[in-house]
Amino acid sequence: MSAGRLSEAAGCVTWWGFSPARDLLSPGPARPEGEVNVLLVGSADPRHILKTIAGFQNEESLHVWVIENSMEVVARQLLLLYLALMPLEGMGNNEKTEVFLEVFGNSEIRSQTEETLRCAASQLSLSVTEALETPTHPCLNTTLLKFKERDELARIFKLWMQPQSSSSISMSRAWDYRVRQHLGTRYNSKMGCFDWDLTMKLHQKGCGVINKQQYVQWRERGLAFEMREGVYQMTNPSLLSSRVFSQKGNKVAVKGYWGDIVSSPYLAFGIETDDKSMLKTQNGQHIKALFQSLSSRRGCPTTSQSDTEAKEPSPQIDRKSVTINDLIHLNRVSVTFLPMDSLHKLPDKKKYSHFFNTIYFAASCAHQLGPAMRQIAAPDAVLVVELAKYILDLNKDQEEGFAKKVASIALEGGFETWHEGKSDDVYAVFIPQKK
Repeated sequence: MSAGRLSEAAGCVTWWGFSPARDLLSPGPARPEGEVNVLLVGSADPRHILKTIAGFQNEESLHVWVIENSMEVVARQLLLLYLALMPLEGMGNNEKTEVFLEVFGNSEIRSQTEETLRCAASQLSLSVTEALETPTHPCLNTTLLKFKERDELARIFKLWMQPQSSSSISMSRAWDYRVRQHLGTRYNSKMGCFDWDLTMKLHQKGCGVINKQQYVQWRERGLAFEMREGVYQMTNPSLLSSRVFSQKGNKVAVKGYWGDIVSSPYLAFGIETDDKSMLKTQNGQHIKALFQSLSSRRGCPTTSQSDTEAKEPSPQIDRKSVTINDLIHLNRVSVTFLPMDSLHKLPDKKKYSHFFNTIYFAASCAHQLGPAMRQIAAPDAVLVVELAKYILDLNKDQEEGFAKKVASIALEGGFETWHEGKSDDVYAVFIPQKK
């Protein structure tokens, strides 16, 4: 019952989530306090991590645990967290916002962004190979992964570190191949298809802030965020992965772009914000506000958005020389990546018995929900499940059917719908059944 598998347009690799960032401690009867543990299953990107940290109280402790079904997705999550934690002395919030969004949502990036990505990959490669028992950074903890998974991460990072050459995969061709496969005979009228999906689907679902020119450019070329004048022609290696096809009875792995080509990366950071005035500005302002919160969490003085723009410090260190030790260390916040097959093993470990205050499932992983989740949920836990509202190739009946199926599985697993909260067709919220 995986919504992510119902549509070829959504792809077979989830590079970004199909829903806006949420503070995962805000839904539910009461906000947890003290030492808080959050489990993310298939979240695909760090949007919820960043949003939850932004709303966190300094006197509390937050530990986020992450399970993904692909090491390529884990590698990209680590990269995005690395960029988010770059020190202001090496990259101010304006530039950090641009680089983060480029890597997050663009199939092709600028040469200077590719250089930053390669430096980050080099540091992350050292981290996963050398930090066997103690993480080099509390928010980049891979020490609990299996050795073969860490080897796979190191392999991916080394691929990202290699300079691009004429033999490298052409992202523009890989993207166009997906568009042709998806549209078929409609390819020659693709602009009309793009406009329909935007105005009759995304805009009708409340995403009116998504700009037509930006969306059409992303659908055609895979460029979601052009923050300034620049040449976007270097393949973004963090969006490449292998997909296995059967050819004449043999299984063949083909490298290319196998992610979402319809719903868009704007959903994660671009369609909602606590500050409604930001909806009138560029999408980048939303993620920039989260980065300002990270700086505050480190102990930097809090300033208004305009003050930060005016007084943002000039970089004082060369970003090429930035190491993981130089990254922002957030007070009492940690992020740990768990093995891909660990979800149904957690209930067998005493450490995780009634442990998690919030458990989050992406739509693509909702079929993994089961009674075992009740064992790892704290007595006052909240279960949050992403629904299929923004998986655009589903019709209304399929979308509603998915929500009903999620509610049914949660009920079988010992959770009941939380009725006191605001009605939301983006996420379903459940609490443990009362005995």
